[in-house]
Amino acid sequence: MSERVLTPRNRGFLFLDSHPAGCEQLVADMWQACPAPAGVPEGAGPVALIIGSSAGYGLAATLAGLKRAGIRGIMVSFEKAPTERRTATAGWYRTAATADIARTAGRDLVFLNGDAFSDTMKNQVADLIEQRFGGRLDYLIYSVAAPRRTDPDTGTTYSSVLKPIGQANRTKTLLFDDQGVPEVREVETEPAEGDDVEQTVAVMGGADWERWVDHLAGRDLLGAGFATAALSYIGSPLTAAIYRQGTIGAAKAHLEATARTLNERLDETVGGRAVTSVNGAAVTQSSTAIPGIALYTGLLRGVLGEDLVPPVHQLAALWDQLTGAAPLTLDDEGRVRLDNWELTDDVQAVVAERWEAATTSTIADLADLAWFRAEVQRLYGFSVPGIDYTAAVATDIPWPTHTP
Repeated sequence: MSERVLTPRNRGFLFLDSHPAGCEQLVADMWQACPAPAGVPEGAGPVALIIGSSAGYGLAATLAGLKRAGIRGIMVSFEKAPTERRTATAGWYRTAATADIARTAGRDLVFLNGDAFSDTMKNQVADLIEQRFGGRLDYLIYSVAAPRRTDPDTGTTYSSVLKPIGQANRTKTLLFDDQGVPEVREVETEPAEGDDVEQTVAVMGGADWERWVDHLAGRDLLGAGFATAALSYIGSPLTAAIYRQGTIGAAKAHLEATARTLNERLDETVGGRAVTSVNGAAVTQSSTAIPGIALYTGLLRGVLGEDLVPPVHQLAALWDQLTGAAPLTLDDEGRVRLDNWELTDDVQAVVAERWEAATTSTIADLADLAWFRAEVQRLYGFSVPGIDYTAAVATDIPWPTHTP
């Protein structure tokens, strides 16, 4: 078994290696942080499919589903295995740790690694539901962030972009140099051109979510009362030009329109429901790539401190609503809102004041930089309390296997 002493090596917010023990402890910490239900879920548990289960809100959905609802079922993600030169991706190690927790909890979870956009994966999942889980699916959580998608029907590959629509956007953003010294810098992003919007919608909109539901319905695998939720984000007016009003925002609008279409169809066919779940801000591998989001999230934490609601708490609330443990509460657009704590007028006013005042010389007094940097490192298993980073650690952790 290969053992190495691993230290963080990064290019901006992208790290070259991941720490297996740190990733394992991070998952254990999330598990402990997830509030337990009033009573232990009884019986075999509902059958759930979570697409994008290894990172961010998808990982939170997996752990919260296990603890709050006692789910069993299938988790899908797309991660890279360890090699002689590189560790596995962090999601690979987080998946292995999640599988250990599921086994300890006595829940039957199958973890699949591959392209969720492909019909090959959809068929594999459908076969498992049919053969292993009694031919009935109760819940589907869709949490996919990807740079590109190949349409199985046409073979066309679409690429998503992070661009404003209509005109260039100039915004503040937060960077750190190699020594961790923060810098607030203005960056300009050129507007979408050509078919940028259509390409981004094809990747990040609702097309693949709808294809999953249609595929499983076509195999007669949706149980009575089947419910599905696609995870989304709206965010602050401070980041709207590059996010909600930009190409990604167009994709999110398509996702929400898809939810309305699916909701009508599922209500008619299985008495089911489809919603989008709007989550609050968090440090994720996807969000750190968006200009301005790092600065905004650091400032938000500076304002809220420990009142910033972690993803696993938000997804516990979503599971409660989906399972009926709590009332399903929707906004006027039919969305579950898990971001109300973030978007209150009072909170946004203070964040906006700090945003205007933020410069390289003032940022340390306005944002929780220590928390933000540690959160970025924890995405890759570093800066996790309780881990000895001077010790060698095994890196060739196997992907969780499942017995027939």
